[in-house]
Amino acid sequence: MADTNKRSTGIAGLDLALDGGFSPGTRIVISGSPLSGLELLAQQFWKEGEGAGSYLMLDTAPGENMIDARGMDPAAMAAAMEGKKIIVDSLSTLIAAWGIDRAAKFVLEDTRPIIEGEANIVYLLYTGAHSPSEEARIMRAADIFLSLRQEVNGNEFERVLAIEKVKDADVPQRVIPYNIMAVGLELSTTSRVV
Repeated sequence: MADTNKRSTGIAGLDLALDGGFSPGTRIVISGSPLSGLELLAQQFWKEGEGAGSYLMLDTAPGENMIDARGMDPAAMAAAMEGKKIIVDSLSTLIAAWGIDRAAKFVLEDTRPIIEGEANIVYLLYTGAHSPSEEARIMRAADIFLSLRQEVNGNEFERVLAIEKVKDADVPQRVIPYNIMAVGLELSTTSRVV
């Protein structure tokens, strides 16, 4: 039975895999290539249901209702975080600009009052942009770690979402196929029986 206290991810298949969605007060890291759909997943969560919260855009010009966080220091970024659903696009930019020690401090300490206020903060992390030790530090800091993977098989893309870490909960034992649609990600809700 799904936990009714959780916030919907905006994706039915992911809510099902996470037993209702994201628990309030969690740090979520979504990892993938720039073309894997991680921004779409973050936007689906941000736009789902109750008030949108804050979307801090560091990588490019912000879209509608997003905050231009390019050039903000850690204190200004934390001060700009309002609402219960917050997106930081991207943690990779923070690591490149500030270094891993400062970025990890931002995730774990500077935003602690926001997490304690039961907000969810989603950080986007681009694969291949960081050293293994930097990625390990971010994985350890996350309460929930999702990775989007894709590979080309013949003439088709195979895309899967893996839930690799969930604080205080069982981690699903399988990856979930997904498609990138015009409106966002669509996850499979069926399992193949072999």
